[in-house]
Amino acid sequence: MSRRWVPFVCLTGLLCAANPPETELSNGEIRLKVYLPDSNAGFYRGTRFDWSGMIGSLVYKGHEFYGPWFQRVDPAVRDFSSEGAEIVASPCTAAVGPAEEFVTDSTQPLGYQEAKPGGTFVKIGVGVLKKLDDSAYNRFRLYEIADGGKWKVGTSADSMEFTQELTDPSSGYGYFYQKTLRLTKGKPQMQILHSLRNNGRKPIDSNVYNHNFLRIDGEAPGPDYTITVPFQIKSDRPPTKELAEIRGNRIVYLKAVTNQDRVATPIQGFGNQPADYDVRVENRKAGVGVRITSDRPLASESLWSIRAVLSVEPFIHIAVAPGQEFTWTMTYDYYAISAQARELPDAPGKAAFEKNCVTCHDAARALDARRTREDWERVVDDMVARGATGTDKELEAITAYLARYFGKEK
Repeated sequence: MSRRWVPFVCLTGLLCAANPPETELSNGEIRLKVYLPDSNAGFYRGTRFDWSGMIGSLVYKGHEFYGPWFQRVDPAVRDFSSEGAEIVASPCTAAVGPAEEFVTDSTQPLGYQEAKPGGTFVKIGVGVLKKLDDSAYNRFRLYEIADGGKWKVGTSADSMEFTQELTDPSSGYGYFYQKTLRLTKGKPQMQILHSLRNNGRKPIDSNVYNHNFLRIDGEAPGPDYTITVPFQIKSDRPPTKELAEIRGNRIVYLKAVTNQDRVATPIQGFGNQPADYDVRVENRKAGVGVRITSDRPLASESLWSIRAVLSVEPFIHIAVAPGQEFTWTMTYDYYAISAQARELPDAPGKAAFEKNCVTCHDAARALDARRTREDWERVVDDMVARGATGTDKELEAITAYLARYFGKEK
């Protein structure tokens, strides 16, 4: 396999470039657009997320899974803001796709608390950063990059390899970081493989999470989406009850997320085995989904979503002694939802619908025909006029079921 190696030097940038350097990967099943790290013209030049392997687009069966969720970038914005129809992101938040961030348990980069103003600390995947003052670390603040380390990027038709080598004598941290995007031959599958070797004097103790900025076909989070994990979900801060709810091992949206709405909740209840790092996000309208798994156990997990993007954020813990290496892999499987799985959410009213409607109609008709509650009431009344024999209670349950899961706003 031949690779093209590209060295570059990191400096500090502010905004997303108009024409950032990029490359494409494909295995015939999925097609990716990957932005290349570039200090002068790169798509992402903030100091929060890992610069390597930022995916601007992934297409499977004609469906787009990622892409920009914001309209512009403004250094004056903290995190992001909604300005009318636009979402404006800060330079540090303006990432896309499966973007990764390294932070300690106290949400700090390596060495920040020990550094004095003017001193240095380390953000893995970004570089050696300068501490500006005595204020607490702010992931939305753009820090000066004192040393971006030595980067290389290698490409082939179906994979990319990024390496960053960095040493900061002042803080005592140093590492060799390797990240590989690999498309599996003959399958709609992407793997993100990592290794981190500790070349410094101090142990590396950190977490890394993937923000997973997901927006299937640009669809706002809403009732078409379902999030599923292999354990019964617990949460000490459940989502806003008018917007979403936890149902066993699933999170469902009760209405479209609009305007200033925000759905966020810790996803708790997992065990200490890698098998619980397993999340599926499906969109019934598009008829596709993605499954994300890992060979490492969860340290924590959360959901965050606004009107433009849905993010399930799994964390893992990294502990690497000097001279040692830590590896982890995440696997993304993209798939089409079967007709049966798409059509009928498991909820009150399903049994009545199956009993009284599916015997005469293809259930897919409900999936494809989105109506207001009033419209569904008329459809059910027409069904009764044509001979349906459900009880009043069953007919009300059917109407409520169809309006909730196959409805639309007026």
